[in-house]
Amino acid sequence: MKWIDIPPVWLLGFAVAAWAQAEYFGLRFTFGGPWADLVGGLLVGGGVVLMLLAVYELRRHRTTPIPHNTPSTMVQSGIYSRSRNPIYLGDALILAGLILRFDAVLSLPLIPILVWILERRFIIPEEDRLRRTFRADYARYERKTRRWI
Repeated sequence: MKWIDIPPVWLLGFAVAAWAQAEYFGLRFTFGGPWADLVGGLLVGGGVVLMLLAVYELRRHRTTPIPHNTPSTMVQSGIYSRSRNPIYLGDALILAGLILRFDAVLSLPLIPILVWILERRFIIPEEDRLRRTFRADYARYERKTRRWI
């Protein structure tokens, strides 16, 4: 079951919950028009771009993008020079964008809940693995680069 415990599955579950909330429990709450569609689309697009940049950089350094695996190389270049977790940031942006696009006002609390789950289930264990594997290099990287933005 470990193969199913990956961030895209969590993102999909939260996106389905937001869609269901908008579809069946909207209660006439709305973000109010085309601006929400535009901003939502920009957030989804930005999240996808972040994820693609991150995966490209990981592949370029021949290391794994799979969260439960130990990386062979510590990547500090490209998008990873700006954020230690661009893929997870992309997940949060995509969910926020979908909530806006679905007009799922009551689903806004799902964003910090997803971020909390990503941090507890994936980020903290990944950082522990990096800390054990790369020691001083990771300590310098952690001081230099923020976790999210």
